[in-house]
Parts: sequence; structure tokens; C-alpha cells
Amino acid sequence: MKEPELSQLPAAAPVRVRVLLRRWLQKDSKQRLRNICDAQIWVDEVPAGAPVIAQRQGLGSIAALLLLALAGCAGHPLQKSENANLRARGNPADVDEARLVNAEKDTANWLTYGRTYSQQRFSPLKKIDDRNIQQLRLAWYYDLDTDRGQEATPLVDNGVLYFTTAWDKVYALNAATGALIWSYDPQVPPEWSVNGCCDVVNRGVALWKGKVYFGTLDGRLIALDAGTGKPVWETLTIDRKWRYTITGAPLVAKGKILIGNAGGETGVRGYVSAYDAETGKLVWRFYTVPGDPSRETDPVMQKAAKTWTGEWWKTGGGGAVWDAMTYDPQLDLVYIGVGNGAPWAEKYRSPHGGDNLFTCSVVALRAETGEYVWHYQEDPADEWDYDSATQMILADLPISGRSRQVLLHAPKNGFFYVLDRATGELLSAKPYTHVTWASEIDLKTGRPVENPQARYGATKPSQVVPGPGGAHNWQPMSFSPPTGLVYIPLYDAGFVYKLDPKFKWSELAPNFGIDLVAAGLPQDPAVKEAILNSVRGRLVAWDPVRQKEAWSVKRPVPWNGGTLVTAGNLVFEGTGDGQFEAYRADTGEKLWSSPAGPSIMAGPVTYTVNDEQFVAVLAGRGGVVPLAAGEVSKPTNVQNVGRMLAFRLGGNASLPPVQEQPKPALAPLRLTASKATIEKGEDLYQRFCSLCHGDVAFSGGVLPDLRYSNTLTSDQWFQVVLSGILKPTGMVSFSSELSRQDAEAIRAYVIFRADESLHAAGKSGEPK
Repeated sequence: MKEPELSQLPAAAPVRVRVLLRRWLQKDSKQRLRNICDAQIWVDEVPAGAPVIAQRQGLGSIAALLLLALAGCAGHPLQKSENANLRARGNPADVDEARLVNAEKDTANWLTYGRTYSQQRFSPLKKIDDRNIQQLRLAWYYDLDTDRGQEATPLVDNGVLYFTTAWDKVYALNAATGALIWSYDPQVPPEWSVNGCCDVVNRGVALWKGKVYFGTLDGRLIALDAGTGKPVWETLTIDRKWRYTITGAPLVAKGKILIGNAGGETGVRGYVSAYDAETGKLVWRFYTVPGDPSRETDPVMQKAAKTWTGEWWKTGGGGAVWDAMTYDPQLDLVYIGVGNGAPWAEKYRSPHGGDNLFTCSVVALRAETGEYVWHYQEDPADEWDYDSATQMILADLPISGRSRQVLLHAPKNGFFYVLDRATGELLSAKPYTHVTWASEIDLKTGRPVENPQARYGATKPSQVVPGPGGAHNWQPMSFSPPTGLVYIPLYDAGFVYKLDPKFKWSELAPNFGIDLVAAGLPQDPAVKEAILNSVRGRLVAWDPVRQKEAWSVKRPVPWNGGTLVTAGNLVFEGTGDGQFEAYRADTGEKLWSSPAGPSIMAGPVTYTVNDEQFVAVLAGRGGVVPLAAGEVSKPTNVQNVGRMLAFRLGGNASLPPVQEQPKPALAPLRLTASKATIEKGEDLYQRFCSLCHGDVAFSGGVLPDLRYSNTLTSDQWFQVVLSGILKPTGMVSFSSELSRQDAEAIRAYVIFRADESLHAAGKSGEPK
């Protein structure tokens, strides 16, 4: 059978079918058939019945080709035989409180985000160890239908691997073979992506009594039947008049599904909610920022309101619980990590000062009621975007000669905290990387000793380390009881903060309150190159008792992935340049590496099926650094195909050949705008465009680099920016906040940057 050319595919063909054919043409015949069989489920789930492909208008011979290929799927594991075999092993996702509480003993599965409630991401499995790691090979892979960021930690139970992808799609795969069991698309409206700060990502699911739970970017919490992928219930967790999003994984505690939300820079009031796992009914809600103090009746919120000034409640105040949550069943405490206040600049958020509780804090709550128990604020009156929403680890450690129940935290601000998790008492805190905003944490008061130069104004910029990306962001860290070390994915980069004197609240742009032009990369090539060369990622092994680095590994590209540590004396981590690697946990010696194709940001997991140990990780470039700081993250030109990868000893699968993206050519453009117009355009670009399209018109390769846009020389530019003709792809109209003159100024700035790059290309041979 002659293979069709991509050019033969009609524009009317469904998007999923187009993706299927594109990938089918890139693989060997066996893999092509498998992908076609997988796609049968994608297509059939919209209307029912296999013949739907032939009924679609415009498919013609392509439909016949697909139907012929699908005819060969009768014996494929994705059919009823696969589901029957899985049902025979036990009920899907039959996870209850006893299994979660005792997950430490369940070495075969990965039942919750951090494997156990302790969130240690340590596995006792050791069939794969530091002696045989060289035999680790790819067992299977599963390509996804999106090239956006992938951040989810998969969960595994009873031979089934459950995970989310960009745009909140959910997949259940055979954990031993990678065969698709079912998938579910919640149909998130693309235009809601304008409310997200950091790509259309999702970090995973929760499992409980036969159901799979996950949040969506547009604020829904959904329960699916774990066996079929069909919806059981759905509830809206937000008021959509505010720009909330959900990107974090839910937490199960005492039969309740806990979910937070994101949106600190868009104007929200943070909170965490608990829903009944069976019905989806709201049980309790805890706000992290007080509302209008004249209307507050909650004593906790009344006390918190005394730490604020101004009228923060009119724009929310921030404090989003966008990621970290965990539960201690022994103490019956839920711990939440709270994000930054909004705007970042204290002058605009709380103009007369105040600590702004509970922003940038760890807060302990009762799981049954949401009752406040204690808090520890890591960054009082923060104005550097130092979220405390990064993952927390629970452990029992010897502190000052006796065993203590502790909470370990390495938030964005660069200090490693050890807290008593029963009381919130600060036991120790030391910088785990280079830090300039504070010299130390005062153990008597618990407050940072700030460097006065770190506070910024409209005329006094401050260069501060770390920057808003944090020294450690959402990428999960892990803890090994055998070595006593915490393995932290680090991001070393500073930032220039300067107050924006012209700041006004925006309904479409992020609201930082800082001068983004001052924060942008300088245009001088030599200075810019020096800055870029100083930005690195690292994998750091940290001793939380001695508060000292044990070993570290430098990364050539920042934004490295989450970590997994095992009893086989191995630490696994993915890298920003598309490698999946293993290190000796006690010494940091590199032992093994395998190419993944795209970057890996997500946290790996390990599990067993039929006594065979697997290591799995989700690959796919995206997130805030690749989007907003493309040049800093030095993207490769490798095709960004999201995929799930699984490895085992003696695996015999192989990835398709690397598809390198062709380098586009910059077209000569006539620059006619005045210097004033270009400067105005730069200011508007940085405010409205840079978060998605990259700093100074350089994208991280996930969304388009506007220097190469063919709309720069036509009125189509205004149709995109002001009329919203690309709304179905997520590019909404900005006409409510930008005039035609504003849009023209932005275009002039982009043309200026394109022209500058073209001249640089003439000197060096390629665009800069």
C-alpha cells in the first residue's frame, strides 16, 4: 500500500486524525499500526462507532486507508481483551484510606503524587540498581497529540498508568506495554489559556475507590471512572469572573479531594477546597488571603487582615495554592504551600506595609474541617515572587540529638527550611544555593535578615538572586532515607527588579507591578551572552540535618526535571536538553543516560508489573521558563513531541529518529517607525506578549517567535491582535486594552528586533 503524502491530507480532516497521520508517516510499520489503533479510540470517543472516520467530510481515500489499517487492530491489546485482562487482576484504582496510609509498603505501585503521603518520592525497589543500571533500556513509549508543556507525575495501580497532559487530557495506559486503555479530553476552551501564567500544563491525577480525579485549566474538578474513563461527576471550583486556573494535582485525604488553584498574577484570592469524593459536594474551603475586612467574620481572616493595608481585596491579593499539598495521617494535618501576593510590588499590593498573611507561607489545616492549626511565613511582605507553593516532604530526622517529625521545604527563595510539622516551629534554615536578597534566617524570630538593597523602587532597580523563577520551582524533589539526602532540581538565575511607575491593573496581561523592560535581556550582544552563560541548572544533593550540600551536578541547560530516588542507590532526573539520566545517590557519580527527544521537566516514577521493575517519565518542553525566557533556556531545535517513556532492564524499544525543526529565515523588513514608537512597543510587548512569546521577541520554541511571523507585513497582524481570529488556538483579542496604535507599536518593536537579528545573522551566519 502506497503511503500518502502529508500534502494529501485535506484541511477539513479532524485535528486528531491529522496528528495520527503525521506521526504514522514518521515511524516503522509496526509502530504505525500501533499508533493507528490508538487513534481509533481518539476518534470514536466523539461520535460512537468505528465507521465515523469514513463519514467525516473531506477524508476521501485517507478514510479508506485508516479503516483498512484499523481492520488490523482486531487482536491489538487496546481492544476488549486488554480491558478484560486488567479487570481480571482487580478493580481499577481500588485505592482507599488504608492503602494510601500504608503506601510505603506497597512497592509495586505509585498511588499518590509523591508515592506516599510523605511525598518523599523514594522507592524501596532495587531490582534496578547502581550495578546493573547500564542494562536499562527503553521498554515502550507513547506519543501524545500536543507539543505544549508536560509536567505530570503519573500514578500507577494494578498495572495501569494514569496521567494528565497539556490541556488537561487524561490517559490510562497498560503500564507494562504502553498500550492505550482509554483517554479523556475535558475540552478546555483554548481562550482560557490567556489566564495562565505558565503554559497550559497539568501536574497529575489522584486515585480513590475506582475513580480518577483531576483539575482543569478553566477551574473544574472532574471524577472519571477508572475502568472506562467516563465522567462520574464534575464541579466548578472557581468563580469565572476572576481569572483562576488549575494546574496542580489534587490530594486525597480522609475521603475528600483537595484542590487549589493558580492565578496570583492575574487577580485572584487564593484558597484550597475540599470536595466529597463520591458526590463532588463542597465540604470546606480555606482562604489564604483575607477579603474585605469590613465583611470578614472568620477570626483567622480578621487577624490576617491586620497584616495588610490598602484595598487588596478588590483585585484578590494573590496567595494561590497552585501546587504543593500533602497530608500527615498520624497528626491529621493537611499542609498547603501558598503562593506570592499580587501584584509582586508591595507598593501596589499593600502600600503601607504589612506581612500579608498567608502569602508565601506553609499552612497546616485539619483535614476534616479545614480548620487553621499553624502557619510559618517564609517571606513576609514578599515582592520578588518567592512562592512557597513548591513541594513539601515529611520525614523523621535526628535534630539536636533527638528524633523530630519534620517538614522539609526548599521554596523559590533559595533557603532550605526544616520545620516541626506538628507545631510549625522553625528548627533550621540555610541557603541551598547562591542567595543575595537575604543574608540568613533569624532562628529566634523566624524572619529573614534582608539585604536592604533587595527592596526596589521606580528609580532604584535591584539585581536579586534568585529571580522570580526561583532557585527551586514546582519540579519535585526527593528524599532518600538510606542516604539522608534531599535531591533538588535547581535553577540558578538572577533578575532585575524595578518598580513600574505607570502600572495599572490589566484584565488580560499579568500584573507584576514591575518594569519588565528593565528586567529584559540587554540588547548589547556581548553583555547578553555573558548573562546567558551564567544561567544554569543543577542537581543538588542536600543534607537537611547538617544543612549542607553533599554533591551537585551542573546542567548545561536550566529548567531540569523533577527527581526520583530508589533503594538501588539511584537518583533519576530528566534534563532541559532532552536526556534522562541516573546518578549514584550517595556520591553523585553519573551512571546512565538515555535520549528522550524533547526536554524533561516532570518527575519520574518507578513501579513493578509481574515482578518487572519499570521507570517512567513524561517528556515535553514547556512551562514558564521555556515560554517566557526562551533564550535563557537555550532551546534545541528538536521537535517538541510530548511523550510518556518507560524503561526496564533489557528493554528493546527505540525512539523514532529525531525530527529537527528547520531553521526559519528572517525576511528583510523595512523599519520606518520612530524611536519613540519602538520604545512604546517594547514596553507594551513586554507587558502583554513576552510571557508567551518570549523575552525581547525570542520564544522558547513552544509558541511562535514573532520575529518570523508572516503577519508583520500585512493587516492580518491587527486581525490576530485585535480581532482575535486565532482565538480557537488560544490567542484572544486584546482590543479591550490595546488600541490599533498600540498594536502598531508592538509590531514596530518586533520588526526592530527582527531587523537587529538579521544584521547579527549577516555577521555570524545565523540569527541571534
